[in-house]
Amino acid sequence: MSHLRVRPKRDHDRVIHVTPESAGWTYVGFELYRLSPGASVAERTGDREVCLVLVSGRASVASDGEDFGLIGERMSPFEGKPWSVYIPAGDRWQVTAETAVELAVCSAPGRPDTHPPRLIAPDSLGQETRGQGTNVRHVTNILPETDPGADSLLVVELTTPGGHTSSYPPHKHDTDNLPAESYLEETYYHRLDPPQGFAFQRVYTDARDDGTRELDEAMVVEDGDVTLVPKGYHPCAATHGYDLYYLNVMAGPKRTWKFHNEPAHEWLVQPPG
Repeated sequence: MSHLRVRPKRDHDRVIHVTPESAGWTYVGFELYRLSPGASVAERTGDREVCLVLVSGRASVASDGEDFGLIGERMSPFEGKPWSVYIPAGDRWQVTAETAVELAVCSAPGRPDTHPPRLIAPDSLGQETRGQGTNVRHVTNILPETDPGADSLLVVELTTPGGHTSSYPPHKHDTDNLPAESYLEETYYHRLDPPQGFAFQRVYTDARDDGTRELDEAMVVEDGDVTLVPKGYHPCAATHGYDLYYLNVMAGPKRTWKFHNEPAHEWLVQPPG
């Protein structure tokens, strides 16, 4: 199995645990909890900021200084927009499930006392449809760079209809070369509907003069998998009959998303002329 694919653990509340150390990078962390009704989980943020995303279910959420009450509406990531909560560095959070809950804990380096903890309600989230034809996908921006209330985290979720591609044309953001391109590590948390389906993701770097590549991993992705994007292009393809959801977490030295399309496929987004 590819070292870029992380499979969920079936016998724990915390089924995914990606740290900068385990991923071999510097910024992005990602955890996924599956909580039974009545179960609780709590963590201190330390020197990291956190975005809690209720992928599905209803739960009570609190930080050290604020009780956000009972939040959550959708019972599946394929149903509408999520409820989320931002927790700054130097704080603590607790989540108690009312229903079965799928909780994503997205983290990146943060500074204490720069941003307050806050609720991110579904009606505050922008949505957009990108692409044309079989490259259409639907995007919900949870913590975009236009939201100044975070130090380094960028969080977005996306649904790709079955038979469509996304993160396509292939693009990368692995070079700190602003304003042309930013360096951002990235995780993908994948869900499929129906769940027995599968999708594909390729992570690869530019070809050298001899045609070889530093990194070239093509992965079969199943429901609940996480994929790591330390560098390179990273397109996805949803198979016919199975819609693909993924939650992206990005972070780097500067909180901005500036990507570079692979030149060979740039024509796909050029206007006809």
